[in-house]
Amino acid sequence: MEFFRIKKDIPFMRHALIFNVISALTFVLAVFFLLSKGLHFSIEFTGGTVMEVAYTKPANIENIRKSVEGLGFTDTQVQSFGTAQDVMIRLPAQHGVNATQQSEKVIAALTAQDPDVKLQRVEFVGPQVGDELAHDGLMALGMVVIGIVIYLAFRFEWKFAVAAVIANLHDVVIILGFFAFFQWEFSLTVLAAVLAVLGYSVNESVVVFDRVREAFRDRRYGKLSAPEVLNHAITSTISRTIITHGSTEMMVLSMLIFGGPTLHYFAVALTIGILFGIYSSVFVAAAIAMWLGVKREDLIKPAKPKDETDGAVV
Repeated sequence: MEFFRIKKDIPFMRHALIFNVISALTFVLAVFFLLSKGLHFSIEFTGGTVMEVAYTKPANIENIRKSVEGLGFTDTQVQSFGTAQDVMIRLPAQHGVNATQQSEKVIAALTAQDPDVKLQRVEFVGPQVGDELAHDGLMALGMVVIGIVIYLAFRFEWKFAVAAVIANLHDVVIILGFFAFFQWEFSLTVLAAVLAVLGYSVNESVVVFDRVREAFRDRRYGKLSAPEVLNHAITSTISRTIITHGSTEMMVLSMLIFGGPTLHYFAVALTIGILFGIYSSVFVAAAIAMWLGVKREDLIKPAKPKDETDGAVV
């Protein structure tokens, strides 16, 4: 389905160098903020206290969050757990205060609001668990990148695989750079969003590369150079890009606006990833494939010479 069709190809590759310089500067800034400021990890990575409380009626998450923050706890997570009556509270570790003291302080404040609240469970999450989560997260990220390289190398050609992976890593580092610069909380849900962006971004690159391969194999475009083929491929997928990314972004923005604090940074990471995913598929992945010298012969197998002896009568 197409809302519109652009008859004349847009010369994206004419400005590829300028946009690649902008991408490189943005990437360097993101790396700089990651190294200088670092990520603001949630208690899932740094350790802390996990509490589960139960109410006799649906809990007011916002009031509970205000009560906990009023006790001086920062970077807390309050969310429904299982049912509307069950609530999970995550508290960051505090120097000189153990999990029991933290939970007693919190349950006293909650009881003052609602005498029927009951403490179900208290656990202390040690930093070693956070180290294991960080290690597993990096392993998952690495496996996704390797899988993308192998998939694209078999489906297309190694130049496309390299271009797509660089573009995808560009998106991931930019997301992490935003979280480092603004010191937004980096939690497991944000990590899940980063992994989702990887898959989402490579899908956009595959769509463009598919159209590139079709154009190279189509005799109508036999006289076009590689940059002109890339321009045609990107232009012909613009309508699809607007429909797909526009629909996805509407859903993500609804989570960002109405999802509350629990989904806020998850939606923020997805929003940044979707926007930069569109940009990187055009001005990073396609441009790098052009710089690597992708050509028609890379995607079209040469015709085998006809054996003159075939069909000869002996």
